Amino acid sequence: MSENINTWLSQINNDYKAALSVDCVIFGYTDADLYVGTIKCNMPPYEGLPSLVGDLVRPDENSDQAVNRIIIEKTGFKNLYFEQVHTFTNIDRHPLGRVVSIAYFSLIKLDEYQRAESSNTKELNWINLNENFILAFDHNQILEKCITQLRDQIKDRPVGFNLLPKKFTINQLQELYEVILQIKLDKRNFRRKLLSLGILSDIKEFQTEVSHRPAKYYSFNKQLYDKRKSDGFLF
Repeated sequence: MSENINTWLSQINNDYKAALSVDCVIFGYTDADLYVGTIKCNMPPYEGLPSLVGDLVRPDENSDQAVNRIIIEKTGFKNLYFEQVHTFTNIDRHPLGRVVSIAYFSLIKLDEYQRAESSNTKELNWINLNENFILAFDHNQILEKCITQLRDQIKDRPVGFNLLPKKFTINQLQELYEVILQIKLDKRNFRRKLLSLGILSDIKEFQTEVSHRPAKYYSFNKQLYDKRKSDGFLF
């Protein structure tokens, strides 16, 4: 949340007696686990607790614009794709007054994020979702809502084209499904199912610098997927 408490107080105590914020759940996944990116909260009474990345929406921006600005300011990471999830409106959810928050989530491959870090990129603290932890404010509730939506979404459609790497192997895609859903999938059945859907494009590239047999890279054929979906296709 904002480091400038005076800014919060001035916006909360105006004529409409409410402030609008965004909270961003940044999921990071590895081959084995799912994490959430957090920053340290410095607002009483939550000082020192991990917090989701968030801040107030400025008067001259909408919530989507605020998400992009806040992520760059607080993490230095650019061009993340976010999906809006839910609006949290509990009257007592913030200690300084009435704050309505719009929650968003994004999904990134954690090692790619770490490789992209530079001197201009601020470090996030990545917490494994298998751990027990307490977040500031009502951020555990926001996190749980976003996890539920991510898991529901991955069952209905291919995670969301904008949430996946532009190219991937089928094994990498299966690992992502297993990490998010916390289940083991049969490799042959998963591969057969995906290829039978006809929504993957072979981009004629193979893995490089691997010790095993290089696997093919694929990408999603969004145009075909949208057409099949309009015809009643279910993933």
